[in-house]
Amino acid sequence: MIDNALELTKARIGLRSDVRDEYIQHIVKSVVKEIESEYGLSLDSDNPYHTMFVVDWSDWRYSNRDAPEAMPRHLQFRLHNMIISNVGEKDV
Repeated sequence: MIDNALELTKARIGLRSDVRDEYIQHIVKSVVKEIESEYGLSLDSDNPYHTMFVVDWSDWRYSNRDAPEAMPRHLQFRLHNMIISNVGEKDV
């Protein structure tokens, strides 16, 4: 998922060169780690919803690295929906 999310994040930001790849890759990895460790979710690299959530969160982190604002509501809603969906899957 990391490589795919890296390329999609770069496309979303509008970067074509690989100059900032290492930095963006660390952002993507930190987003994936946070989702898995802090929220207990298992990401599926074949699920485009999961991949695009990582891309959108990574883009937000990249674009707002010096801003003190909290996570935007649309990302919060999507995260909460993923948590709720994950709980439902575990109960089955």
